[in-house]
Amino acid sequence: MNLSIALAVLLTMQNAPLAAPAWTWALYDGEGPLVLAEEVPDTPRLRTTFECEPRSGRVAVTFYEARTTGGFATARSGDASSTAQVLPSRGDKVEVALRTDLPVFAAFAASGEMTVALGEDERRVTIPRPHLAKLRRFTERCTA
Repeated sequence: MNLSIALAVLLTMQNAPLAAPAWTWALYDGEGPLVLAEEVPDTPRLRTTFECEPRSGRVAVTFYEARTTGGFATARSGDASSTAQVLPSRGDKVEVALRTDLPVFAAFAASGEMTVALGEDERRVTIPRPHLAKLRRFTERCTA
């Protein structure tokens, strides 16, 4: 009897839908560049990263599972917008260069909301309120 119950449980679990990944924001502040990453913890899965050298004033925003032909992107946050250079990258990722002294980055740091248009593809970055302190710390440390 116990064997049949165990088999029933295993079959039920096998057909159960997989839970959606738990995406979260993490700040990596140590040796080397400063990184703010949207990731699934304890996996190599990344959706978006912001990376800078401290006090450089320049941020590389990387969108994973994205493609573009290069050129320029348009970043928007609130009423602010800016044209940004698309950096050379490999694979299924796109890197965009932004300066922290731009009004669009200040609006993003305040709201946690930014949209980046990469040609016909648009990527929305949303940092929930509980993680805004990480974004502000990142911006503070990256600003020249």
